[in-house]
Amino acid sequence: MEAPTRKHKPIVSVDHYHLIDGKFAPNTDAKALSIGKAQYNNADISMKIWRYVNGKWSRQSEELPIHRNLDLSILFIKTLIEGYNEQSFLVKPEQKLTPHLENGSIQDIMDYYNANKAILEPRLKELKRLLEEWL
Repeated sequence: MEAPTRKHKPIVSVDHYHLIDGKFAPNTDAKALSIGKAQYNNADISMKIWRYVNGKWSRQSEELPIHRNLDLSILFIKTLIEGYNEQSFLVKPEQKLTPHLENGSIQDIMDYYNANKAILEPRLKELKRLLEEWL
């Protein structure tokens, strides 16, 4: 299922996410992921999980500012590093990005990053540090 164009305006998306939603695939209400212009402020870029329930797009779809998504990733990785004691391997699904150029360009995301670098870069560096530690 493709990410709809609503108040959150997708710039790129992973459509048909329900097919790769981990252990929930294919029976999940999460149908798409997107990065685009935030519904609360078109000047901001946010990430969104699009949920489809009972034949309609759910009001419970979640939109997060990018820094909160990175904070959740950092929290998750820190939890893995601090609580993990055995050998394992990770499987990463192939995810195809779908551009939605009528809502903006990849450059909008880059411009947002550059404008918010002071907030995002420390999180990305922490994520990188943790990923290097983990992998």
